[in-house]
This record gives sequence, structure tokens and C-alpha cells, in this order.
Amino acid sequence: MTILGGGKAVMSERTDNISHGIQRKAVEVLVDAVLRHVDKDREKAFLQAVDLAEEFYGKGFTKEDYDKVRAAIKDPNNKWMRYINRVLDETNPNVAKMAIMNLGYEAFFRGTKMIRKNREIYNCNIPWLILFDPTSACNMHCAGCWAGTYGNKNNLSFEDMDRIITEGKELGVYIYMLTGGEPLVRKKDILRLAEKHRDVEFSIYTNSTLIDDTFCQEVVRLGNITFQLSIEGTPETNDARRGDGHYAAVMNAMDLLKKYGIIFGTSICYTRANVEAVTSDEFLKMITEKGARFGFYFHYMPVGNHAVPDLMPTVEQRKYMIERIRYIRSSASDIDFFPMDFQNDGEAVGGCIAGGRNYFHINSAGDAEPCVFIHYSNANIHDMSVLEILKSPLFMAYHDGQPFNKNHLRPCPMLENPECLPKMVHETGAHSTDLESPESVEHLCEKCKEYAGKWAPAADEVWADQVHKKKAYENYKKDRVKA
Repeated sequence: MTILGGGKAVMSERTDNISHGIQRKAVEVLVDAVLRHVDKDREKAFLQAVDLAEEFYGKGFTKEDYDKVRAAIKDPNNKWMRYINRVLDETNPNVAKMAIMNLGYEAFFRGTKMIRKNREIYNCNIPWLILFDPTSACNMHCAGCWAGTYGNKNNLSFEDMDRIITEGKELGVYIYMLTGGEPLVRKKDILRLAEKHRDVEFSIYTNSTLIDDTFCQEVVRLGNITFQLSIEGTPETNDARRGDGHYAAVMNAMDLLKKYGIIFGTSICYTRANVEAVTSDEFLKMITEKGARFGFYFHYMPVGNHAVPDLMPTVEQRKYMIERIRYIRSSASDIDFFPMDFQNDGEAVGGCIAGGRNYFHINSAGDAEPCVFIHYSNANIHDMSVLEILKSPLFMAYHDGQPFNKNHLRPCPMLENPECLPKMVHETGAHSTDLESPESVEHLCEKCKEYAGKWAPAADEVWADQVHKKKAYENYKKDRVKA
């Protein structure tokens, strides 16, 4: 591994690359064989895929886990098998194959093993994915979004982005999410990155307005790019925040992506004004019919000096979100859509995922931020390697402090635990990285105190009523696992 330095490291890297290449090719042959059988005998093909997963991941799951999956495959009424069948029917074969190879083999199987090993070696957080901003430029100005005010001030060079990915892969990171600004302002460089790093899965958060036929054709050829389209409910609730005509642009993008068999989902910021609109049966069935197969829900964060705290959901609305998202994922729902609400699905990921625990963010100026919503840093990709960033003071404060709350319905050191972030920022000497109007950490967290105080008793009540299963693996600092 090059991050270790020296002759032995170079030799190790060469050996790893050779063995990795041979193993990937072997997996690719097996995946090709499975996909060839999909149209002939899907049950057989799926069972072969489970056997393949068990062979490569082994003890990462129990035998009972693998047997449960096999039972689901054999059940003709299983909701998630219906879901997988629909995805396969609508996805371009090359896109499907690359998703299996990069998300399945590289990220989930091989990458996870590397990440867990490197967490032990380096005694710091090693993420599962890295989020970065190719540019600060955006062609829209959505209410409540800080990025739309930045303008074309900063851009990561192709070389910057290439190095982030190269160094990340050395640590086991094979998923890279792009946001901004509007990432597709940098279409050519994104396609160039996807071409160079064929073993990586790229996922792009986009406002949809720059997706066209020519771009879709290139995405299909490469196969390793997926999308999260920003949308917020009805034409009225969406365009009220994002501007007239945006809803129509998203609909057009969905039609194009479905036409070409490209995997995509939605990125939805839920607020006090739209929480019902973005979770209604009507809305979810519409985007599912359009081809969306998953959705990331993000709780509105009052980030920035000009943020609107009144947009934060009420306690009752947040309780509704917990129940609603879990219902949609259940077998009781007939909607073939997989939603995830990062603020309320904390138990699935162990609480706060920021600070490199599962992800971190690099903005268009190169500043490494613990979270896309936490605009403070004392590390920059132009001066430091990815590993050095993960061992920097603010990131180590996250590592040493996670989980910030034993109740994973209160995961964030800003929103639900506003006393935590100021302490970490001041103790590490981190500075504001806001590109337009630097905001003090006190100003930011003061906006969250009333919300946190109201949410705490409700969250504790909901948490106490739930059954919690202890995870076999917890990626916290060792003395925090039992804390």
C-alpha cells in the first residue's frame, strides 16, 4: 500500500494489485454467469449469487443470515424479491453488472474487509464512502441551500479528485458521492474519473437540469455512475423552494434515466412545509413508476447565517417520519421503493456516520469537513493525504466522541446534541469553511438548542418502546463500545 511508504510498501502494492486483479476477474466471470441465467432461471441465479457472497464474505454474516436470504428468494410473494426483479427488468445489463461488481464485490465485500483492518492499524475512522464537491458552481438558487449562493468560486481539479479516489481505494473506499454546487457542471471530468476508476461506484447528487441523451449514453457505456435526483413533493412544494420549472426538469431526467436503464433514486430534504408531500402514497408511487428505486431523506439543517430555523420539522412530524419510512420498507406496503432517513435510521448505521466513521465531505476548496452539514475544518486535501485528514484533530475528536448519544434517534453533535460540536471545534482549533458567510459554531448550535430540547423526551420515549438488536460489529473507539 502506497500510504505506508518505502520499498516494501511498493512491493506490497504491486502484489495486492495483482491479486486484486485476478480475484476481480474471477468474480466478474461468476457474475457474468449469474446474469446470463437471470432471464432463464432467476431463482437459480439468485441462489448462485448468495453462494458467491457467502464464499467471498464468509463470516461477515451468520449462516442464519444467508439462509434467510435463500428463503426469501424461494418465496414468490416476498416484497424485496419483487423489488429486485423490477430493478433487473429495468436496468441496462452493463449498469447492472458494474453495480454488482463495484457495490457488491469492491465496496461491500473486499472494501469492508480492508476498512475494518485499516481502522485497527491506524486507530482512526476509515469511511465506507467519501463525498466531495467538484465545483461550487450551481445553476440554481434553492431557498435554504448554502451552495447556490457560492457561485463559481472554487473547483477541485481533475488531479485533486483523482488523488482523493486513489488514496481512498488504498484504504478500502470504493464508493464516491459527488455534490456541490451542481456536480454536472463538471460532466467531462466526471466521465473521465469514471473511465479511469472502473472499480469504483460513483453516485451523483444532482438537480437534474443538466441530464441529457448524450450524457446518458456515456453513463450506460461506463456503467459505474448512479444518481440521486433532488425533488421535494408536488410541483407546488418543489418549485416553491427550487424555482419555477424545476419539477418538470426532474420529470424529464427521470424519463431519460429510465429509458437508458440507469439506476437512480431521489434526494429529498424534508421540512416543516413538505414532510407530508414527500412521503405520500401518491408521490412515492409516482416516482417509483418513473423509475426511482431508492430515496435518501435528509432532515432540514439550519446551516448558515441566513438559514431558516422555522423550516425544521416539528416533534410530531419527526415521529411521523420514523413510522412512515419504516412502514414503506415493510412488507405491509405495496410500494416497491427503499427509503432511508439518515436522521431517524441511526440504529442501522450506529448513530452519527460523520467524521470518517462511515463518510466525510471535501468541499470545492479542498477543505475536509466531518459532515456535509458541518462547515468546520482544520484539514485540506491540497496539503494532506486522505489518511492524514482522517487523523487530523477535528476528525479524531469525532472518532473519540462517537456515538454522541446512546439513543440513535439523537445522533448528531449539532442538531440533537448541540453542546458537543462547539466543544470539538474549539478544542481542535477548527475554523469555519463557509465559502460565503462564515458562521460561528455558537451561532449555528444556538439555532438547534430549542429543537433538541423538545425532541429529546420524544426520542427517548420512542427509543424505549423499540426492540434493539446488538450488532456483531461496532466501529467506535474501543473504550466507547461499552460506554
